[in-house]
Amino acid sequence: MVVIVRPDVPQEKIDHLVRWLKDKQLVVREYQGQQQTVLGLIGDTKPVDIDMLKSLDIVESVADMTDTFKASNRKIHPDDTVIRIGPGKGPAIGGGNFALIAGPCSVESREQILFVAGEVKAAGANFLRGGAFKPRTSPYDFQGLGSEGIDLLVQAREATGLPIVTELMDHRSLELFLEKEVDIIQVGARNTQNYDLLKELGKVKSAILLKRGLAGTIKELLMSAEYIMANGNENVILCERGIRTYEYAYTRNTLDLSAVPVLKALTHLPVVVDPSHGTGRADLVPSMSLAAVAAGADGIIVEVHNDPQKALSDGAQSLTPGAFRDLALKIGKIREALQ
Repeated sequence: MVVIVRPDVPQEKIDHLVRWLKDKQLVVREYQGQQQTVLGLIGDTKPVDIDMLKSLDIVESVADMTDTFKASNRKIHPDDTVIRIGPGKGPAIGGGNFALIAGPCSVESREQILFVAGEVKAAGANFLRGGAFKPRTSPYDFQGLGSEGIDLLVQAREATGLPIVTELMDHRSLELFLEKEVDIIQVGARNTQNYDLLKELGKVKSAILLKRGLAGTIKELLMSAEYIMANGNENVILCERGIRTYEYAYTRNTLDLSAVPVLKALTHLPVVVDPSHGTGRADLVPSMSLAAVAAGADGIIVEVHNDPQKALSDGAQSLTPGAFRDLALKIGKIREALQ
């Protein structure tokens, strides 16, 4: 249920209404917009007398909300959420703040990550991605450097100032991520419906980059975000990274760019696009990145490697630093054209 409060109502009256609603065993999410205050009621609303609620002089309107996702719903939070990373004037995602996230699929060595970090920053990236723990289909493939990879990402952050984005595979590693102050914790496609992990991430305040599952629907992605938010962490960034369809000969996955405007209409959370995993082909990454920007994405996350042919993972979908530099320039032009 959504309650719209009339403009210019004193805060003490709103607080009194919120206390009354909480006494009905409801979770109340209060959103203070520029024009109005919105109260989202989560839980069993049967004990609430709707007619009485509508008759209150401070209430403008009351509407039922049948959507199963609540905290992430734009009906409760009409304005875009802006997630700021780090103190002060650190980069932000959402609400007109575009995130350009780039770096290697896997952290392979100190020299590699420092070189790529410097290159992507010079090209305009404002976040560094890199895998330390790697989920691989084959147990014989490179699994990442683990905690050493996290340390190398931290060194790259210290050298460039770029906040770091890396994937958490298991809740047992969460303490390490918090200790190293990983700026954005990524939940990969294989863990999108690992609800125990999502609940644990709901207990921290770190920003979470939540990827869509391999065959996940838009609603399932939103419900996964709900698990994190319902447990207290509202710093969630959604990521469209392609879904598995019957096409396998020419693309790794099918990048669903229609999900971007659909999600932007349904939720206030930022939405970024991963064209690297979405296509699996470096030659398709630039065009799909530009299309994502035009579709309204709040950012892109792309893989960049100093020598893709020798990459230990996903070299076929990785851009060279030069190709990324060209892409970043084109993204700037597209964004200017859309303003």
